[in-house]
Amino acid sequence: MKTKLLLAALALCLALPTFAADTKIIFIAGRPSHGPLSHEHRAGCLLLAKSLSGVKGIVTEVHTNGWVSDEKAFEGAAAVVVYSDGGGNHPFLKDDKLEKIGALMKKGVGLGAIHYAVEPTTAKGNAEFRDWIGGCFETHWSVNPHWDGDFKMLPKHPVANGVKPFKTNDEWYFHMRFRDGMKDVTPILSAVAPATTMNRGDGPHSGNPAVREAVKSGAPQHVMWVATRAGGGRGFGFTGGHNHLGWGNADQRKVVLNGILWIAKAEVPAGGVESTVTQEDLMANLDPKGGAKPPVKKTEPKQ
Repeated sequence: MKTKLLLAALALCLALPTFAADTKIIFIAGRPSHGPLSHEHRAGCLLLAKSLSGVKGIVTEVHTNGWVSDEKAFEGAAAVVVYSDGGGNHPFLKDDKLEKIGALMKKGVGLGAIHYAVEPTTAKGNAEFRDWIGGCFETHWSVNPHWDGDFKMLPKHPVANGVKPFKTNDEWYFHMRFRDGMKDVTPILSAVAPATTMNRGDGPHSGNPAVREAVKSGAPQHVMWVATRAGGGRGFGFTGGHNHLGWGNADQRKVVLNGILWIAKAEVPAGGVESTVTQEDLMANLDPKGGAKPPVKKTEPKQ
């Protein structure tokens, strides 16, 4: 009788559906920076997290001020997305944070960096970022002008699922320092930078002979890319995101949301991540900053 009961219990267990664990994504928003509607790290992260709320099996946490409130938050995380200032103020370069992120990378956790967060320093973080996400902003090599990124063609890649050609004005950093030979790096958003991007003189962020030659030649500049790491980890860099209202563009938003799912090794829908952002959403959670807020313009593409 006991044997029959055990077999019956086993059969019942096998008949019950199994549920995969949720995919956990951690957003790290940097401290307040720049003027109103620029570098809105907290509002941007909250908006992106909200836009992922309709994706089944995805859970998100948004942490502010440049680091998680409790490092236990990293436990079980599939991906980390950082949207913050960079250079010497990059939150990952403080104290032993770079080593802690490195430990997550060794576990195969994905990493995404948005806007200024793609820039560590040449002395610290440059090699790590190229390893972790495939490329980074390098002073005296990369530049940070504001221009219209006109993305006319998208590659065949899950991160480009459902993304239509689009054009937005932003501080699109370009001429990034990528891994040698672009090893395991796939450009996602590329555009030809106009000659006006070279109007400034040479400097750490403004110009150098190499980038001037690249622009003169008409070579496409990669402003979003994805990469795979040895061991299976994934990363992406997205150099836009200076202008907060850019998140109102459905295709710009979709390509980043797709990228976040991809680095977390979650399935990217065939049509990409669908989300709706209202003008109220864009104006929510802004950092308190001096000065008047510019008028909000509708940024969704025409249907």
